[in-house]
Amino acid sequence: MDTLSYKTVSANKNTVEKEWLLVDADGQTLGRLASEVAKLLRGKHKPSFTPHVDCGDNVIIINANNIKLTGNKWADKTYIRHTGYPGGQRSLTAAEMYKKDPTRLVEKAVKGMLPKNKLGADLFRNLKVYADANHGQDAQKPRTINFNDNK
Repeated sequence: MDTLSYKTVSANKNTVEKEWLLVDADGQTLGRLASEVAKLLRGKHKPSFTPHVDCGDNVIIINANNIKLTGNKWADKTYIRHTGYPGGQRSLTAAEMYKKDPTRLVEKAVKGMLPKNKLGADLFRNLKVYADANHGQDAQKPRTINFNDNK
């Protein structure tokens, strides 16, 4: 009897190969975009995925000011924070947050889909979000990812 033996390869931070990916958010729905970006940041699209290691890629999101929300989410979706003082709960609707800074909508959506631990904090640092098409990562030669092809 001939048995095959396979070796499970666990990645570590020395063996991980990271690349820079560019995602255009123009006309994309916020939640669907955020879940795909979270997969790229986590590294789940790679065959060498290891759950406890930062093996994802660096992701640049451009045109965050052209993001879409479906239904009545512009008025109904609220973002709650607390100042730390008694009675200090503050809330903003999605439209109010978009008017202040459209990049924060995308950042909050992606951050909510990452692990809630030190690994998640490290992964979030690999995300760069820009409101328009200008980004400062031209030197990294990012590869463009188009999520419209996956539909």
